[in-house]
Amino acid sequence: MQKKTDKFLERIVKKDYNNELERILEKKYFDENTKSMLLNILYKIEIAYKDYEKVKPNVEEKEEFIQSIIDSIKNNCNDIKIVKINSKEAKMLGNKTFLVEKEKRRIICYPIERKLLYCISKIDKNETIIKENYYIIDKTLSDLINVGNTINTVEPMRDFNGYSWTTIPREIESIYHNIVYQNIRILVGYQFLNKWIKNNEFIIDYLESFKNKLEEQYGQKEQENFMELLNKISVLLAIRYNKKLKEELAKEKSDVEDKLEKIKDNQKFVKEVTIEKRKLNKEIKQMDETLNNKESLQQEYEKRNEHLPLQNKIFSVRILSKMMIEEREEKIEKIEKLNTLLNPQKFVIYKKELEEKEKYLQLLELENLEKEIEENILALQKIFLVCYQKRVEKADTKLELMNLIYEFRYYCLLSLNEKQAIRQTKEIEEEMKQIENQLIEKAQEFKIIDSFSKNKELNHKILRNIFHVRVINLEDLYIKVIKEKDLYYVQLFDDNAFEEKIQIENIENLNKKDLSFKMNKKVKILN
Repeated sequence: MQKKTDKFLERIVKKDYNNELERILEKKYFDENTKSMLLNILYKIEIAYKDYEKVKPNVEEKEEFIQSIIDSIKNNCNDIKIVKINSKEAKMLGNKTFLVEKEKRRIICYPIERKLLYCISKIDKNETIIKENYYIIDKTLSDLINVGNTINTVEPMRDFNGYSWTTIPREIESIYHNIVYQNIRILVGYQFLNKWIKNNEFIIDYLESFKNKLEEQYGQKEQENFMELLNKISVLLAIRYNKKLKEELAKEKSDVEDKLEKIKDNQKFVKEVTIEKRKLNKEIKQMDETLNNKESLQQEYEKRNEHLPLQNKIFSVRILSKMMIEEREEKIEKIEKLNTLLNPQKFVIYKKELEEKEKYLQLLELENLEKEIEENILALQKIFLVCYQKRVEKADTKLELMNLIYEFRYYCLLSLNEKQAIRQTKEIEEEMKQIENQLIEKAQEFKIIDSFSKNKELNHKILRNIFHVRVINLEDLYIKVIKEKDLYYVQLFDDNAFEEKIQIENIENLNKKDLSFKMNKKVKILN
């Protein structure tokens, strides 16, 4: 009776979503093909989400997830143009598959649903979600988290179809952004990340909160190591993928190098700061005299307009007065900043900030950027695994442990690059085995999994396979040990359907007494 009620409620919710989207689309000037694609995206997410949240614990409720997509269409998409491949309109895209113009609230996209969903998520993002006082990282880490979240939004529709879970690496917009984002999401949870991403103001310093959260849960050393790598990776990925941001960093590099050169000679630096202060004070005095004299203000108005094009002309003396007051305030702020540099303590801080910037900006000089990215992301995985092991150690309920098993299985099957998944990465193989063994042993303590062998090593070898298969419900998973030509294999089944056959390595002569069940017998894994 309860299941029927749940299905009935699900149908009502589904109908409401479609109706809400249709009401919004009635007020939009989208063509019928675009409207159909948007409704189909919603339908596919509805179908896929149950499996998605089973496979991947720690995600939004379906209602929250879908509502955020609807809200983005409503509030951020004034124009969605679907263009056919090789058409004249497609020339606007160049060699890209989509174009997002936030200022115009316009999306131009090929008729690919996952790309359109990516655009809808992308157009909803605040460009900067980190305070400016974090120097370069405010831009690069904002970009990394935003891109990662946008890829994350596409996942339910991209990898799930209502009956299977399949990931095709080339369909992920950036594997690097995705793996780093999933690291962060697993460590601090989607709720914290969503609040951070949707934050429109900087009342809360979310980066500082993020660091505190990492330190509280995983320790100061792990927090510092994780942040150092995360910051560096964010700069590397910005250089690799964000042309506009790369150009900004190149300009900043030149400016930083120039400032560092100037402060090498302390006496010369103080002299230049003093001269700059005098210049600004003189300009402020001249502005005050102009603002307090109608005739001088009129002359300034005519002088400025004389060389300005028509579209940029100042419309009135009153507007000029307002502009000059704002310019005056900017000059006062510059003087205040210069004053801080003459303070020895403030000067030390200023120098340290420049050196910190230079450290990241030097990455622009790298010859093999791709190799550097891969090495740093791999190093980040090692820190991530240290943190995750601490979570496993702290787990003290059956529900928490089940979530960790599912979550770690999801992590193992993430793509590290286009050629291999995390689970296939030799450099972190031992760390991963250690966590898998730990999860298995804890699961046996909680009677979630039965022991399959009295031989501890063999038991681990058999059961570690549950972290490497794409069965949606691990509770439906069966296992069988078989022998073929003197080799031993584990066969995994999902509801009587063959899933995978995996060799048990380094086992030459298995004693049947070592198994807690008969060879060739299908046995359920999870209780």
